[in-house]
Amino acid sequence: MSSVLSKVAVVGSGISGAACAWSLARNGVSVTLFESARGPGGRMSQRREIAEDGKELVFDHGAPYFTVSSTDVLSLVREWESKNLCAEWKESFGVFDCFSNQFSSIEQEGVSGRYVGTPAMNSICKALCHEPGVESKFGVSVGRMEWLEKDNSWLLLGIDGQSLGQFEGVVASDKNIVSPRFTNVTGRVPPLDLNLIPDLATKLQNIPAIPCFALMLGFEQPLTSIPVRGFSIMNSKVLSWAYCDSSKPGRSSSSELWILHSTMEYAEKVIAEYGLQKPSDATLKKVAEELYQEFQSIGLSIPRPFFMKAHRCSS
Repeated sequence: MSSVLSKVAVVGSGISGAACAWSLARNGVSVTLFESARGPGGRMSQRREIAEDGKELVFDHGAPYFTVSSTDVLSLVREWESKNLCAEWKESFGVFDCFSNQFSSIEQEGVSGRYVGTPAMNSICKALCHEPGVESKFGVSVGRMEWLEKDNSWLLLGIDGQSLGQFEGVVASDKNIVSPRFTNVTGRVPPLDLNLIPDLATKLQNIPAIPCFALMLGFEQPLTSIPVRGFSIMNSKVLSWAYCDSSKPGRSSSSELWILHSTMEYAEKVIAEYGLQKPSDATLKKVAEELYQEFQSIGLSIPRPFFMKAHRCSS
C-alpha cells in the first residue's frame, strides 16, 4: 500500500476515521488525522459534567453501543477486548410501547451482542488515534480542501486560511465537509467542492442526516420501576431510546446515570424553530424539560433527577 500512497490525511476521529487512520498506518502509510473537537470519538465521544454538589458525572451521550456484523470486525473487537478497550454490555434490553404502556421483547440478560468502549465509549478511538504512524491534531478544523493538479496532491487549509499540509490522499469520515448543512452551522462554504468529484456527490446525496438531542440524567437511587437497562421507545414523537449509562462494564459511579435520545422528528422540529447553530442554554433547558416530561409520562414512576442537561449530539 505504501507504494501507492505514502502520505494521507484523515478528517474526523470518530470510530470510522480512527479505524481508517490506524489501518493505513499499520500498512506503512504516514497518516495525519485532523479533528475539530478537543479529543477523539465523534458519535462515540464522552462528556464530563459537574453536578451542583461538585460531583463529577461521566456520560456516553452519543452512540450507546455498537454491534458486530462481520468476521473481520469481530477479529478487531477481539483484539480491542484483549487490550481492555471494549467489552460486551451484558444487560437486559427491551421495547416500550407508549400506546399500551408496556414493555415487550425483553431480551435475556447476557445475550445482547452489544459492545461498548471501556472505560468510556471513546476509549477505542483514543487508542487508535495514538497508534505509531498516526499524527493526531485535535482542535484543528479543515476549512478548505483544494486539488493541486501540478503536484498531484490535496492541499488542506485551516479555517484561518493557513496551510495544514499537502497529501497524496484524503479520507473524509464526516459528511459535513461537503454538506450544505456545514454552511448553515458555520456560515462558511463546505471545505470540499463537490464539482471536483461529481460521482461522489451523487452518492453523498443519498446519505441522510439524522439529528438527535440527548438528555443526560443523574439519579440518587436506582430506577427500580424499569425492568431493563436499555430500551427503544415505540409510538412516541419525542423519545426513541433510553438506557442506563452507568450499567455499562468498566463504569464507576455512585449514582445511576441515564441517557435519553430524542426522535429525529422531535430534533428536526427544534432545529426548524431555532436553527442549526449551536443551541443556546435556554433552548437546551427547554429541550431537557420536554424530554424529561415525556420520560415521566410513560408511567414508570420516574423521580426528579439531581442532574439534568440536554445536548445536541448530531445535526
